[in-house]
Amino acid sequence: MSLVGPGRVGRVLARALSAAGYAVAGPTGRHDRIEPADVVLLCVPDAEIAAAADRARAAGRFIGHVSGATPVEASGVDFGLHPLNTFVGTEGPDALRGVGCAIGAASPEALEVARGLAVGLGARPFVIPDAGRAGYHAAASIASNFVVTLLGAAEDAAATAGLAPEDARALLAPLVRATVENWVAHGPEAALTGPIARGDLVTVQRQRAALESGAPHLLPLFDELCVSTLSLAQKDETPS
Repeated sequence: MSLVGPGRVGRVLARALSAAGYAVAGPTGRHDRIEPADVVLLCVPDAEIAAAADRARAAGRFIGHVSGATPVEASGVDFGLHPLNTFVGTEGPDALRGVGCAIGAASPEALEVARGLAVGLGARPFVIPDAGRAGYHAAASIASNFVVTLLGAAEDAAATAGLAPEDARALLAPLVRATVENWVAHGPEAALTGPIARGDLVTVQRQRAALESGAPHLLPLFDELCVSTLSLAQKDETPS
């Protein structure tokens, strides 16, 4: 097994694969020599996958990438293996255990290679065809990247009340965790709480006025989220 790309995911996968019993070379730099191996796994930015796959073809029997959005067949690889998690690069060898792993391939044989790697890592493989990869990855971005954006906005809103960022994070963290667990257990409609769900528009107007005074850059985001949250609240009220 050869890994190309020493970024966050490449480093995590190297540790996890080694702990799972694979002989791992790398992760090497994108332009370094690729150690010949049965499988070469590309952990490079999406825009560089095709070029890296061309270089890797002479070194490996099966070439895979770890992109969530890039189609398999159009990128010159044999399979895709995308861990559905977020990494900072310092995680231990069990970082993928129990994590969902989106797989896809250009052939049944390559799909079994991807499935075997996911299972070997302790992950939970599920197949996403090329036509669905962009939508699947959009869901992942909303659930992870956009949540961080929202939490950053929450810090800015908390600053209007005099809370330092580290204090805001510590105080809001239990609320965030409970909200996520409620969503997991009950779905978005049942997990929704707060003034919009209660129809308390006076409180919403007070919130908006506070932001307008202390954090006006948040108003477009706040207004759009109010519209979307109202739609979700009304969806819960729709008779089945």
